[in-house]
Amino acid sequence: MKAKTVFYCTECGNETAKWAGRCPACGAWNSIVEQAAPKASAAGKGRTKALVRSKAHPIAELQTEQELRFSTGMGELDRVLGGGAVKGSLVLVGGAPGIGKSTLMLQICSQLCRFAKVLYVSGEESPHQLKMRAERLKVASGNLYVLSETCLGDVLECVSEEAPDILIVDSIQTLYNEELDSPAGSVSQVKDCTMTLMQLAKGQGITVFVIGHVNKEGSIAGPKVLEHMVDCVLYFEGDQHMTYRILRAAKNRFGATNEIGVFEMENDGLIEVENPSEMLLSGRPADAPGTCVTCVMEGARPVLAEIQALLASSSYPTPRRTSNGFDYNRAAMLLAVLEKRGQLKVSQCDAYLNIIGGLTLDEPAADLAAILALASSYLDKPIGAQVAAIGEVGLTGELRNVNNLSQRLSEVRRLGFTECIIPKQHGNRLGRPDGLKLTEVQNVGEALRVLARS
Repeated sequence: MKAKTVFYCTECGNETAKWAGRCPACGAWNSIVEQAAPKASAAGKGRTKALVRSKAHPIAELQTEQELRFSTGMGELDRVLGGGAVKGSLVLVGGAPGIGKSTLMLQICSQLCRFAKVLYVSGEESPHQLKMRAERLKVASGNLYVLSETCLGDVLECVSEEAPDILIVDSIQTLYNEELDSPAGSVSQVKDCTMTLMQLAKGQGITVFVIGHVNKEGSIAGPKVLEHMVDCVLYFEGDQHMTYRILRAAKNRFGATNEIGVFEMENDGLIEVENPSEMLLSGRPADAPGTCVTCVMEGARPVLAEIQALLASSSYPTPRRTSNGFDYNRAAMLLAVLEKRGQLKVSQCDAYLNIIGGLTLDEPAADLAAILALASSYLDKPIGAQVAAIGEVGLTGELRNVNNLSQRLSEVRRLGFTECIIPKQHGNRLGRPDGLKLTEVQNVGEALRVLARS
């Protein structure tokens, strides 16, 4: 007798009776995969151990103080989590293989074990391997328990026996429920195991950290519904060939999602970078055309970023446009504004735009710096090494103000810059740091004239 199969969408988790090229629920193409149907007897049988019967409460009687936060021992991680981890929450940490997810989770155990009992479950490493890595990271505590297991039922039994305060699962793609016929890492397994861990966290008040690998598109491997079930989704990003790593929140039910944490990978683990602006500007070339510094807001933190541009004559009918860390459509718009309003013939040039350090700039405050970097490369005229630029550019070439400008200017001055090009201010409410010359311009043409004078 042929085993019954169902079809899942890897983007939204929707089930269909047959394969289709496009998911009828979310509209994603080529996202339908076939998996063995779960047995009827497996309808939550493995999850009953994680449940604690609860009762309904009037919302007026609930206290917000019940949301208990605690520090993970890493200020950068606490910043991204919104001030610390929340008791009873489920946190998903995603990233490419080898980026440092397991190192980050094992490293925070050193601080967590001072006041809590931690169970580290690894489906990828043996206890001996975990011990060697813990010694390299200088993590040693009697409150840290390690378990090398991939069966969900055995993990739940160990949780029941040890009663940990914090559970770390590395990784969710290696965990499987033996009552399901599908292999570990499949859509149904990832979905079922995550649901079980969520009930464990909410039912028993255990803080659960789950590590998940990302696919080639950069999203968590498994159904998109996985990200909807958890409380926080953190992405650990960076180039494996570089030492710097950036941790950012894609979802956070207990805080903001626009904070970032910066780390540096060393031989003995991850080191927090408390001043990312200085790190991102290190090694900046002096008096080189095609580079300009701007200040963006990553949550409540101002961060200086270097924008590099390169314009070269194209030998093809359609010039090439490439952007790394900068929105492609916005870069194309700025090139059009530069040609129409700045009178620079850039339409016949190959254009390359790059953000140093792996940052992704998604706010319009970086427009003016991108425009100046492109013009500097086209004119082969360097911008002063002590000059920064902040401002949004409109389609008519006008410059518009940005929020938190005073805070941005203070960061610009703190890093040693002596001049900043900003949109023309209306009013005197702007705080002007001592030693920082503010050059106010109304449009792209005036900004280019400032570049010509430098």
